[in-house]
Amino acid sequence: MRPLRHLVLVLAGLLAAGAGHAACESGLAERMHAKLHPQRPLDERLAACKPWPAYPGRSIVVLPMPRESSDNGAKVYDLEVLLIQRPDNGNTERDTVIGRLFQAEALDEDRHNLIQDVRIDTSRYVLASDTRAFGLRVRYRDVGTASAASETLRLYVQQGAKLRQVLPEIELDRESGEWDASACAGRFEKLRTMLSVGKAASNGYADLMLSRTVVQSRAQASEDQGCVEKAQPARFNSVTLRYDGERYKVPKSLRQSSF
Repeated sequence: MRPLRHLVLVLAGLLAAGAGHAACESGLAERMHAKLHPQRPLDERLAACKPWPAYPGRSIVVLPMPRESSDNGAKVYDLEVLLIQRPDNGNTERDTVIGRLFQAEALDEDRHNLIQDVRIDTSRYVLASDTRAFGLRVRYRDVGTASAASETLRLYVQQGAKLRQVLPEIELDRESGEWDASACAGRFEKLRTMLSVGKAASNGYADLMLSRTVVQSRAQASEDQGCVEKAQPARFNSVTLRYDGERYKVPKSLRQSSF
């Protein structure tokens, strides 16, 4: 693939992902925000809502509430994560919060590393016979580099009337690179991670298995084909995350890296 086309496709993917994410069209987030945090601003662009198919009538809501921005453009968000039981008759006045977690300073961005969107993940994260988790995926992008983006994941479980985060934010996917079109020179790196729930367990919760693939490539001039991108052999590794009784222990190498 030619490097210029690579950058165009990445940029188009970023824009499509942002445009295709419809957050809380039913007004559920706005109603919960008005009920629980009427004095706080809500970032409606990043608010997220999704029914939880494993539990009929339940929906997950995420309320990102920004704090004041600093002079250098940095912004910090508090998060309210909610589990809502919705009535069968559609009466929104009877929407009931059955689990919640307030997380101060849970998200942050600056003028270079922006939060593109927040999405709720209801994949089959069965951690124990009586415990199922849901995820929160956050996509970041570097506004100064068309090929720089990353996606992270956190996991939450319900315990009584509370929610608890059991997996700290880990980086699943990343694309980064540098490109000089005038000199046909560039370096690119793509990380992809597949997460699965293992059969073994630690302290009552199933181990999480991460299969990671890293592909690096370089752009260089070719007499026959012009400017081309050549990929190096992919590198693979696997990581097992084990539960320590409170949360999954995550090595620094899995945490979000700055662009």
